[in-house]
Amino acid sequence: MSLVFPHTFVPLFRAVAPYIHMYRGKTFVVAVAGEAIAAGKLNTLVQDLAILHAMGIKLVLVHGFRPQVNEQLAAKGHVSRFHNGVRVTDAVALDAAQEAAGQLRFEIEAAFSQGLPNTPMANATVRVVSGNFLTARPVGIVDGVDFMSSGLVRRVDHLAMRRAIDTGALVLLSPFGFSPTGEAFNLTMEEVATSAAVALQADKLLFLTELPGIHENGDDPESPIDTELALADARRLLQRMPPPTLPSEPAFYLQHCVKACEGGVERSHILPFAADGAILLEVFTHDGIGTMVVDEKLESLREATADDVGGILQLIEPFERDGTLVRRERTEIERDIAMYTVIEHDGIIFACAALYPYPERRTAEMAALTVSPLSQGQGDGERILKRVEQRARAMGLESIFVLTTRTMHWFIKRGFAQVDPDWLPDARKKKYNWDRRSQVLVKKLS
Repeated sequence: MSLVFPHTFVPLFRAVAPYIHMYRGKTFVVAVAGEAIAAGKLNTLVQDLAILHAMGIKLVLVHGFRPQVNEQLAAKGHVSRFHNGVRVTDAVALDAAQEAAGQLRFEIEAAFSQGLPNTPMANATVRVVSGNFLTARPVGIVDGVDFMSSGLVRRVDHLAMRRAIDTGALVLLSPFGFSPTGEAFNLTMEEVATSAAVALQADKLLFLTELPGIHENGDDPESPIDTELALADARRLLQRMPPPTLPSEPAFYLQHCVKACEGGVERSHILPFAADGAILLEVFTHDGIGTMVVDEKLESLREATADDVGGILQLIEPFERDGTLVRRERTEIERDIAMYTVIEHDGIIFACAALYPYPERRTAEMAALTVSPLSQGQGDGERILKRVEQRARAMGLESIFVLTTRTMHWFIKRGFAQVDPDWLPDARKKKYNWDRRSQVLVKKLS
C-alpha cells in the first residue's frame, strides 16, 4: 500500500500546474536512442509519454536502432561499418536494419497498448500511427567511401503528420526513408528527429541519449552540466569540439540541437535515459535535467506590465499567508505595477520586487522582494536587487531601504545596514506598523 503525503504532494502538484497549462496543445518530437531500448527503458518511457499525451501534448516519437542492428549483423556474422558516425549500409546491413525496425515498432506499439491497473497506463488510450512520412536520398560517396543504402532526409510530409497528431494520435517514425522510385534508405535517428521537428515547427525536440547532457567545458567530463545553452554559445562550443565520429561524443547530439534551433524549433534538449523520468523532469521542473539549447535565454529580467499582475499575486501569496510579506490587494498591485521588476521564465513569474521612491529624501523603498521556492539559491534575488538598484540610480536616488522581519541577514550580506525606524521618510514613517516591528535596513548607492 502506497502512502500519499499531502504536505509534499500538493505543493509539488501545484508547482507543476503552470507547465501543464503552458504545454497543452504544444508539439514535442521525442527521439530515443536504440541504446535506451536495449537498456530496458522502453516501458517507463512509454508510460511517461502517455502522461504527456494525457495532458494534451502532441507527440512524435522517433526511435533509433544502432545496437539492435549491430546485434542482427553479429548474428549474421557480418561486421558493422561506420564512417564519421554514419553506418555504411550494404545489402546485409539494410536487411538487418529492416528486421530491427520492424521488431522495435512492434514492441513500441505493444507497449502503448498496455493498460495494466495501478500503472500510469491504466485507462490510457494512445493510438500509434506510422507510415511513409519520409522521402530520402542516398548519402552517396563521401571521402571515397560508398555509403550504399545509407540515406539523408529529402522531405518530411509534415502535413500528413500534423493531421495525424491533431486527431490525438502519436506518430511513430523509424529511421527509414524511401525514394520516389521506391528504394529504401537507412537514416540516422538524429537527422530524422531534427528534420521532423523543423518541418513541424515543433515546440520541443528532446533527445533521450546515453549522455548526461553537455558539460560546461565541452569534452571535460569533470565540469558541471550546462543546463541551458543559448544558441550562440552552443555554436561557439561546437567550434571548439572536434568533429564527432561516435554518438557517445557530446558534439554528436549538440550539432543536431543547434540545427533544430536554427530551423525554428524553440527548444532542443539532450537528456540522459539513465535518469528515471528524465523527460518529466525536463518538462515539468524549473531547471530540468540534462542540457537545453534555446535561441535566446528563456529567463527574462524586466519591468512588469499589467499582464504580470496575476503572476505576481500567485508568487507572493504563500509568503503573505505565512507572514513573511505584508498582504497586498490586487488593486494595489495593479495601481503600482510600473514600480515592479520581475524575472520571467517560460511565461512564469519566478521573482519580483517593487520600488517606491521618496524623492524628497533621495531614497526609495524596495518592497515585496520575493523569489519562488523553485528557484531559490540560484541568484534570482541578487539579480532583482541589482536591477532595482539600477532603477533607483536612474531616478537620481542615493539609497534604497527595506523593511523586513525575517530576512535581515540576507540584506546585510548584500551591503545593507540596520537603522532606527525614525530614519524613515516622514510619509513612510506614518505607515510603519509598530506592532509588526519590522527592521529597517538601508543601502547607500555608489
